[in-house]
Amino acid sequence: MAVLTSTKRNALPKSEFAGPGRSYPIPDYSHAVNAKARAKQQMNAGRLSREKYEHIIGRANQKIVRNNSNG
Repeated sequence: MAVLTSTKRNALPKSEFAGPGRSYPIPDYSHAVNAKARAKQQMNAGRLSREKYEHIIGRANQKIVRNNSNG
C-alpha cells in the first residue's frame, strides 16, 4: 500500500473518502481494499452501523472497479 502522509491525506478531495468526516481514504486500489477490511472490523465491533458500512463498501467497490477497468 502506498504511504499516505498527513499532507497527502489533507490534500485529497472529499470524493476520495469512503466514510463520513473524511474517514476511510480511498485514493487508490490498495487503500480501497483496506477500507473494506477496516469497515468490516468496525461494524463487527459495534462501532459502525450497517448503513455506514454498506456506504463505505459501495464507495470502495467503485474505486476498485474503476481501477480494474483502467489496467
